Amino acid sequence: MAGHPLALDEAAQDLLFREARTANTFAPTHIGDEHIEAIYDLVKWGPTSMNQQPMRVVLVRSDESRRALLQHVLEGNRDKVASAPLVAVLAADLSFPDTLPRLFPHAPNARRAYADEDARRESAVFNTALQLGYLIIGIRAGGLAAGPIAGFDPEGVHKEFFPGEPVLVTSIVNIGHPGPDAFSARLPRLGYREVVRSV
Repeated sequence: MAGHPLALDEAAQDLLFREARTANTFAPTHIGDEHIEAIYDLVKWGPTSMNQQPMRVVLVRSDESRRALLQHVLEGNRDKVASAPLVAVLAADLSFPDTLPRLFPHAPNARRAYADEDARRESAVFNTALQLGYLIIGIRAGGLAAGPIAGFDPEGVHKEFFPGEPVLVTSIVNIGHPGPDAFSARLPRLGYREVVRSV
């Protein structure tokens, strides 16, 4: 409609936000690498600070890798992780400053800003969280459902899937087509005036 403040049409708004929810069950349909690559090639354009790209992803496909992952997942999440056709393990790469000369070339000394370990860790986790949000929206845009979970042992998952790598495991995302009774009832959200104020 003319003059509407949102450029996205209603169907896209519903797909990405209003009708999309965390999936608890999944259909057994295979999710191919080309599907995930297309999603990544879309969401990689989401903005981050200084164009940092610290998110690292391991796609857990084999039965052996799934069993290894399940050992580190809390009991309440195991059935979800076991039944999803694809599971992504996300981590924040603490060596991300090494890529800044290529990703942020107009500031050749950018990596010096992250010589401090705490600053590097904080920035890696923050920007990986941004990229996780973009990934979830991209999964929805790709016609799939996402089920992000945080109930797992990060250190155990690190040793299993990123051995010796300077990363912090941040999340696990179940990915697939929703199965029967995949979605719980929509929970409420805070209203605009509860969240936003002008000064």
